[in-house]
Amino acid sequence: MVEAKELFSKLKIYTLLDLALIVPSSYSDCRLATSLDVGRVSTLDVVVVGNSSVGGKFRVTLEHIETSTRVYATFFRATAYHYKSFSVGSRVYVQGKLELYKGYFQLSQPRILKEVGGIVPKYKSAIKESSLKELISTYITRDNLSKEGLSALEIDRVLDIHFPKSLERLFSRDGYSGESVRILKFIEAYNHIKKLQNKRVNKPPLDILDGKVDEFIASLPFNLTPEQLATIEDIKRDFSNRDRATKRMVVGDVGSGKTMVILASAMMAYPKRAILMAPTSILALQLYEEAKKYLPPDIDIALLSQSSSKGDYKSADFIIATHSILYKDDVPKASLVMVDEQHRFGTQQRAMLEAMVSYEDRRPHYIQFSATPIPRTQAMMDSAMVDVSLITTTPFEKDVTTSLISRDGFPSLLKQIEDEIALNHQVLIIYPLVEPSEQIPYKSLQESYSFWESRFDGVYMTHGKDRAKEDVLLEFKEQGNILLATTVVEVGISLPRLTLIVIVGADRLGLATLHQLRGRVGRNGLKSWCYLYVNRTDNSRLEQFCKTTNGFDIARLDLAYRDSGDILDGTIQSGQRFVWLDMANDEDVILMAKERIEAINQI
Repeated sequence: MVEAKELFSKLKIYTLLDLALIVPSSYSDCRLATSLDVGRVSTLDVVVVGNSSVGGKFRVTLEHIETSTRVYATFFRATAYHYKSFSVGSRVYVQGKLELYKGYFQLSQPRILKEVGGIVPKYKSAIKESSLKELISTYITRDNLSKEGLSALEIDRVLDIHFPKSLERLFSRDGYSGESVRILKFIEAYNHIKKLQNKRVNKPPLDILDGKVDEFIASLPFNLTPEQLATIEDIKRDFSNRDRATKRMVVGDVGSGKTMVILASAMMAYPKRAILMAPTSILALQLYEEAKKYLPPDIDIALLSQSSSKGDYKSADFIIATHSILYKDDVPKASLVMVDEQHRFGTQQRAMLEAMVSYEDRRPHYIQFSATPIPRTQAMMDSAMVDVSLITTTPFEKDVTTSLISRDGFPSLLKQIEDEIALNHQVLIIYPLVEPSEQIPYKSLQESYSFWESRFDGVYMTHGKDRAKEDVLLEFKEQGNILLATTVVEVGISLPRLTLIVIVGADRLGLATLHQLRGRVGRNGLKSWCYLYVNRTDNSRLEQFCKTTNGFDIARLDLAYRDSGDILDGTIQSGQRFVWLDMANDEDVILMAKERIEAINQI
């Protein structure tokens, strides 16, 4: 019905379970009391046997019909409604907290109830409570909930929540009982995954890709990790699907070897064309150099960026480009499109990319790569909309020591920086802002530059608004000693000689960002250090970070310290706020919901 649709729209309700998850904010126990219990909110069936007004107070003498006991009620803010309702001889339902005063039962400012006999749920929402209750009574039925795939136990509990017969079964001392909360968590996860799944649109591929990859893997001067190989197998299966073009997200920790997966994917696409889009010219150049180094010489590779171009992209087998490729009108069709760090591209660029990879009813195979680990819980959810591969290990164990330091540790830090530079190693110092600010209690990039430049040779500086930042980074890579920067280098140039990073104002950054910055050091196995410079070192969040090196564990930890109802990643960007589900800790609940949906889909 039209009215219901309008109400659902106001409530932002898209599924039956969205409605089921609007649970009561409180309950009113309107069951008639058969006894008088002091200290308890009770609903009484009474007859008015007397009333009087004294000193602005309206006092009423009541007789409890069930026990034939006198109860005295006092109204401090009586209205005409009260005087009319409590006329002598009237029968009234009242609700209030029973107290005992000088041996008499007392009610202070009790409520008058029109209906009694049950437990009445109270709702808070964007529409009238009566309208919401009508929607719930109409749609939240056993039959409808069963069609959604809920079990008998889950249905019983949802019905208990909205149409309660016993508060004892629903609640514990601290609120909803553990079983009620567990079921609400499950329904929230289950509902969200189903909605994501419904958003997924599958199109047939432009081509089946079955290029040879085994010889390429065997030719590498190192062994790929089991997770790299498993991800390559995932992609190989994707490419062989005749009905569905690949839509996969590959999430790898810093230094996990995503580049080799990218190159293996290009090999599996060959002799069909592949395109890789990178967020910066530096990354595009690095990927191009890696491709030239490891791919067979008969594969024609082209580089297309604003700062440099190599080869002819119009005829190349593998095109590595920045977003500049989106503005070319002569880009040849590709059977495989890959994007590195898609969340770093703007909304307009993403729309252009979508247009570039759309050919009537068919699509190229599409793979996104991200160096920002996400919690496994989120990966399980996102996999309903896009296939997900996680690379949680690295080809070699990094030797990076992370420590919290403050002002008193600065002299020893200076000495260590001198020692690292003497070994022809490089140092990176991250500042929280470019210019001074009264709101931030740390020095800025501009304030600090003269200090470092006066003490060391080869000091470079760059930041996000620096138009020459890519040139600065390239020059620093070859001949610099110390780089002063903002978080612009969070995901950026590979610096194999970098062994020490200092992050000033680390307490202002999320743990995922800190992990990305820490990932800049120790890339080639050298002993390295990460110092978190803060004004106060008693910070449990940063202390946990110092003990944790795995990016996926960091992502979970970051989620636990933030509002874990806020889900935001570089791919789906759902912005979903969960009420019951704890994304940092409810992996078992999400897995159960995912498995339930997969089982239903196979029926």
